[in-house]
Amino acid sequence: MIPTASLDIVAELTWRGLIHQTTDAAALTAWLREKPRTLYIGFDPTSDSLHIGHLVALMNLRRFQQAGHRPIALVGGGTGMIGDPSGKSEERNLISSEDIERNIQGVKRQMQRFLRFDDSPNGALLVNNYDWLSKFSYIDFLRDVGKYFPVNVMLAKDSVRTRLESDSGLSYTEFSYMLLQSYDFVHLNRAYDCALQLGGSDQWGNIVAGIDLARRIDSAQLYGLTSPLLTKSDGQKMGKTAAGALWLDPKRTSPYQFFQYWINLDDADAEKTLKIFTELPQDEIAEILVKHDEDRSKRLAQQRLAEAITQLVHGDDGLAIAKRATEIFFGG
Repeated sequence: MIPTASLDIVAELTWRGLIHQTTDAAALTAWLREKPRTLYIGFDPTSDSLHIGHLVALMNLRRFQQAGHRPIALVGGGTGMIGDPSGKSEERNLISSEDIERNIQGVKRQMQRFLRFDDSPNGALLVNNYDWLSKFSYIDFLRDVGKYFPVNVMLAKDSVRTRLESDSGLSYTEFSYMLLQSYDFVHLNRAYDCALQLGGSDQWGNIVAGIDLARRIDSAQLYGLTSPLLTKSDGQKMGKTAAGALWLDPKRTSPYQFFQYWINLDDADAEKTLKIFTELPQDEIAEILVKHDEDRSKRLAQQRLAEAITQLVHGDDGLAIAKRATEIFFGG
């Protein structure tokens, strides 16, 4: 790990196609260059396993940690009971507290493959927003947080407006989600000096709301950065298979199935995914793509991608199992 914030992480993420929006790119870059910073990404514990879409977020946290910054992985034990309406066409089924706790433990085990959790200055933290949200009474939350949210601003958010215009509508419960996530940012800033939130592009409204809340309550300057949602060149969501989502848990998606998904990826998606899901440097990726274009039937880009991402997610043993199974099915 690099001990200081010496890497221009914004330039690195830009080259890898991982920046969709930022609050102020120039100011954010300068701020990150000053010294190591603390940042976070939220994960809803809707399952006991993460899937390939979550891997974009994990890789972002991992890259920030490698650049000397301190990542916080927030699991929404509190917000997970509500459900984020962003990007959803209808309201989620509510999850029991027992299921949420089981899911949190499963997600935690997977995160330890990607992040270094220790007591060093940039050691990762895993926090659960239930720990602070559960301490609020309803009246306290309305008085201390709700009064800072103009309803007209909330109604203007894409995630809210889209649902209000749909047949399913939007419950007050989901409408309140933005307040809860916004307060998470305020709490993490107060407790850990965390001043940057990352997320998918569908989280931009929630991130900006948190930045605005911190400004109103604490006069704090916070930052936001989002990455594009993971889609294929044809616009469809990446990671969807005939069997469902592409999970990181080998019990749900075997190392062989995981490996084969990337081997069979279209050429049009090879360059993008090499940049997103591997830690190969720019010159090596450029060389792989040149050789790939010389004879696309060999699928060199997909082969290198499948090896790198399978090893990252499932380790050396998982990669060996996947390659051995591939040889058995398709000939050594």
